[in-house]
Amino acid sequence: MRVDLFDFDLPDDNIALRPASPRDHARFLVVRPDADPILEDRHVYDLSAFLRPGDALVFNDTKVIPAQLEGIRHREGAEEIAVSCTLHMRVGASRWKAFAKPGKRIKQGDRIHFGVGQGDSAACLTGSLVATVAEKGEAGEIELAFDLSGPDLDQAIATVGHIPLPPYIAAKRPEDEKDRADYQTIYAREEGAVAAPTAGLHFTPDLFAKLDAAGIERHFVTLHVGAGTFLPVKADDTAEHKMHEEIGHIDAKTAAALNAVRARGNRIIAVGTTSLRLLESAAEDNGHIPAWSGATGIFITPGYRFKAVDLLMTNFHLPKSTLFMLVSAFAGLDTMRQAYAHAIETGYRFYSYGDSSLLFRKDD
Repeated sequence: MRVDLFDFDLPDDNIALRPASPRDHARFLVVRPDADPILEDRHVYDLSAFLRPGDALVFNDTKVIPAQLEGIRHREGAEEIAVSCTLHMRVGASRWKAFAKPGKRIKQGDRIHFGVGQGDSAACLTGSLVATVAEKGEAGEIELAFDLSGPDLDQAIATVGHIPLPPYIAAKRPEDEKDRADYQTIYAREEGAVAAPTAGLHFTPDLFAKLDAAGIERHFVTLHVGAGTFLPVKADDTAEHKMHEEIGHIDAKTAAALNAVRARGNRIIAVGTTSLRLLESAAEDNGHIPAWSGATGIFITPGYRFKAVDLLMTNFHLPKSTLFMLVSAFAGLDTMRQAYAHAIETGYRFYSYGDSSLLFRKDD
């Protein structure tokens, strides 16, 4: 499909720079493609009103790490230059794939000292986090081999790294201490993401209690969200776009519980596109969900037949993004264009810290 079919105009004023407080007081657009009216304006704390006892919410419990690293590139015979690396996928105990800027000035074999600035003394450099550029790919992607490994590397990254705020927020304000809490779900536990599963940012203990009282199940899967989620689609046709892979898993107990939900006629509600992508990556053609572990680069566009997910809770996404393509596949492109036009006109807040929506699946 042509990528420009997924374009729309979004005023800067609609981009959220801070989350709602309390989180579950964010606005909530309910989108039912086959209902009249199609759109209904509510708040996130109303979620249980649209669910049935025995339905199951599926959350992504990945935890955001401070994966934005600033440092200095060292190469024999060359001047020092400042570099910025965003880790996006761990590939070994001491190795991460990363997006680097300026990518064109980095070569395989370069040494990068993170947590220091240009002109720092040799004594300072000895205490920094150091990596070698082991491989260089396309579009600024590199593979870093760190001198540290395992838990020692994790601790060093936590010490010198920064929360990698999405570019549409970082361009307007710097990261601060508040983001360390705001850009994390209250149930995050599996470290490894470099971007938050943002639909989950709306949940609070009060909302969980309300859902429990309504008989709604909660289940957790893990997909470590990568920085590739922020990359624009540069191709003119969706067939030419390549997704970056992300690592995830569904354990056997969770898979069995979700299959039981489907077997008794209840519904699976994915909290966020990351949960949906993982469930759809694992699901078999008949809708059965097995235990699953691995990397997924699933790219969902209109025409995709959903196998596992019945409803989707998700924030509002960028024009021409893979995520707007996904929601258009789920609820219908015409429906989502109508929903986004309504959201923009009525002042909904977009992106990671923005408002949310509940999409009912359109089955053709």
